[in-house]
Amino acid sequence: MSQTALNLVAISVFIMTLSALLGPLINLSPTIPAVATFTILGIATFDSFSLQGKGGTIFLDWIASFSPQHRDRIIHHEAGHFLVAHLLGIPVTGYTLSAWEAWKQGQPGQGGVTVNDEELASQLQQGKITTQMLERYSTVWMAGIAAESLVFNQAEGGFDDQSKLAAVLKTIGFSDAVCQQKQRFHVLQAKTLLQENWPSYQALVAAMRERATITTCQQAIANCKIEAMS
Repeated sequence: MSQTALNLVAISVFIMTLSALLGPLINLSPTIPAVATFTILGIATFDSFSLQGKGGTIFLDWIASFSPQHRDRIIHHEAGHFLVAHLLGIPVTGYTLSAWEAWKQGQPGQGGVTVNDEELASQLQQGKITTQMLERYSTVWMAGIAAESLVFNQAEGGFDDQSKLAAVLKTIGFSDAVCQQKQRFHVLQAKTLLQENWPSYQALVAAMRERATITTCQQAIANCKIEAMS
């Protein structure tokens, strides 16, 4: 069962427990929490076997989206990926800020920044990736965690990013210990890039908050560089 389905099961257990404690106090019919619980469990089962976890991801992300702090954290996280990719010369092809947006665009998981990684995929297929290529993409993958750490002092997201980097490193032949070291190293690399280009990062966050196009986001970055040089 996927982690998303397990989260839905946890929610259903919480509902049943809460209703058992508060039901008698507020005259809540036991039918209501029972129906809600069976509905959630049904969604979890259907999602796990038929939708590969996408439905549950959208549902949980929708609940979390009611928190302004959650939305703000996502924007700052994805802006970190976007800016570092831009600075390292990796073309950004799109971005999404919710699981629903990602699903509509045919992307897995909760979405995020998408980049042109054809050259990386080609090298991995051939079994020989250049050090420069690995360093650039590794730093981009860790940039969301770096951005969250700088803005909020700690990162809550980034599990998928860490998994992606670990999968690539293990394919090449690195051990788990080396993978963890490289994750920490590239978080630091990304932090340095973000700190050195902080006005551009802030401008990008503002643009992405308005759901600006890729071109507009890139222009916001360029304008900051022009102002810094003048």
